[in-house]
Amino acid sequence: MRALLFSTDVPPVLLAPMAGITDLVFRRICRSFGADGAVSEMVSAKALCFGDKKSRRLCEIDDSERPTGIQLFGHEPQTLAQAARIVCAFSPDWIDINMGCPVHKVVSSGDGSALMRDPKLIFRIVQAVTREVDLPVTVKLRAGIGGVENAVECAQAAQEGGAAAVAVHGRMREQFYAPSADWGVIARVKRAIDISVFANGDIDSPSAALEALAQTGADGLMVGRAALGNPFLFEQIKAALLGMPEVPPPSPHRRLEVARRHIHELVQLKGEHIGMLEARGHMGWYFKGMRGAASLREKCNKLTTIQELDTLIDEAISMQKG
Repeated sequence: MRALLFSTDVPPVLLAPMAGITDLVFRRICRSFGADGAVSEMVSAKALCFGDKKSRRLCEIDDSERPTGIQLFGHEPQTLAQAARIVCAFSPDWIDINMGCPVHKVVSSGDGSALMRDPKLIFRIVQAVTREVDLPVTVKLRAGIGGVENAVECAQAAQEGGAAAVAVHGRMREQFYAPSADWGVIARVKRAIDISVFANGDIDSPSAALEALAQTGADGLMVGRAALGNPFLFEQIKAALLGMPEVPPPSPHRRLEVARRHIHELVQLKGEHIGMLEARGHMGWYFKGMRGAASLREKCNKLTTIQELDTLIDEAISMQKG
């Protein structure tokens, strides 16, 4: 079993994988603000095995963002093992297997959270992947599925299969992202296994990060939706973990300039058409809580060029001064 290692003096804080969000650009930005690592968007193991070019592009890693894991999803042990071998060409620092996605389309295909219905299958998948690659293999879980909390049993199966770590989102599959995460289930997983455990769910402030570690005894944290439009959260959490003075929230001007950098890099990577379509969602998150946010979001949904984006950001900066 290869260990999952981070060069930190405190529990590592990672950017959690989010479909359509944690691309190379966003991972790199979060890393620059203190994230200790990140996991890619989920990549279809079957599509990789069929040579899908779009899936391969999702696996691209830049050295400036490391350490980075590539997350695979699927339900067939040998297909996942073959896909893991394929992604080794992109030199990830570890391989993660998605067993927590709650989306109906994914679950109905037997992937994501659906795997938690069968801990024996979890064991076979992890065993197949760990035997195929010489990299740490991790697993992303939820509290359970179908009203049955079985994260402990699933985590134990992952450990027996050779996983180096598990991340547990403290909600059942049916709960999606509400109500509040149950960190108690993460604590139960931590007590039941010997490998590293990462706490995920509602890690949305420095105080929440400290409380999650205290309640769960986890070895690290994963920050997901709270980082949308707010990569600054990582530097705030890291300061709290290190016992340093509180890092204040960024000024609107700083937030918007980081947003500008984010979208410019996005367009550079993906081209203006795709980049600007994706920019609409990201800018909506960056505008959250700002003066005139509603009207800014409305204008944002009509963006088609990088010049229009720059004009809108300049307008937003001026509005914050009024």
